[in-house]
Amino acid sequence: MTDLVKIREVTERYNIPARTLRYYEDMGLIESARVADYAYRLYDQRALKRLEQILILRKLNISIKDIQLIFQAAGSDTVLDVLGRKVEDINHEVALLRDLRDIILEFIEQIRKMDFSSDSDVKLLYERAATVETRIEKIPYEGNASKVNRLFDISEKLKKAPEVRLVQISPFKAFTSGADTIENVMGPFQEWQEAHNHLVKKMIYGAPDFLWFEEDKATWIWAVEDGVTAEEVAPYELIEFEGGLYAAAMSVDGDDDIGNRVHAGLLKWIEDSGFELDERPGHRTMGHMLNPTEEIKRALGYDQMDLYVPVKVREKGNGTAD
Repeated sequence: MTDLVKIREVTERYNIPARTLRYYEDMGLIESARVADYAYRLYDQRALKRLEQILILRKLNISIKDIQLIFQAAGSDTVLDVLGRKVEDINHEVALLRDLRDIILEFIEQIRKMDFSSDSDVKLLYERAATVETRIEKIPYEGNASKVNRLFDISEKLKKAPEVRLVQISPFKAFTSGADTIENVMGPFQEWQEAHNHLVKKMIYGAPDFLWFEEDKATWIWAVEDGVTAEEVAPYELIEFEGGLYAAAMSVDGDDDIGNRVHAGLLKWIEDSGFELDERPGHRTMGHMLNPTEEIKRALGYDQMDLYVPVKVREKGNGTAD
């Protein structure tokens, strides 16, 4: 075991969460080792070298799917192809930004020349704004003959905030890991859950589970069928999850960069909305795996992860957004 590194040491050395490391392993990018009488994952020097390569590629915003292709190929041709396509994407986005900048600058000049107190000027400005989509669609773009609507292209590629929806979660009974280390939650508890999947509540889609983190501990809950007893879920606890109203948006499981951006976008959306954070005891930000099937993961190259932030209707006088 002298040449093997514990999962905690790996996460501390590379400043990544254990769930991210496990995600890379689930996607077949790295392999861990197990030693008799030792419950946790261990990593050899080859795995650490591979992890360093993954982290470098992720810093370059290379997708997990493309990283899989790179590691599956022999030689450097694939990595050069992936990086070349990334450069093309960047060039395309730079061109979009330039187009958008020029249009906005021209629009600013038009606004400066008009009188917003004049109905005729406001109508004229509205008519000019309505031509923006057509103008962008006709802008020549070297190296790309795509007929896709350029306005939609800009709005999609340059979108910074997540698409937020409100979700009302009804109360339900669940078995829980309790607040424990991520190694215990993703180890013994997950193994127990998989062996007791017959207790889990059947849903129309997705998995009836939520996971959240508080400081260095994780808690995972799974909704259970009606009639499940405390004895059936022992040694774990049967709880009543109170549910509530949540602002939700989709992220990517195991990708903390995307997760942090989505979470920040949710908080910004809440700040500008008619809602506010629900900070009552028992309410916390949670993650939920959406349709976690192997077939979907193979097609997408990742697992979808919904983030849920607890909210309530903003009380009057608390700075309701206009």
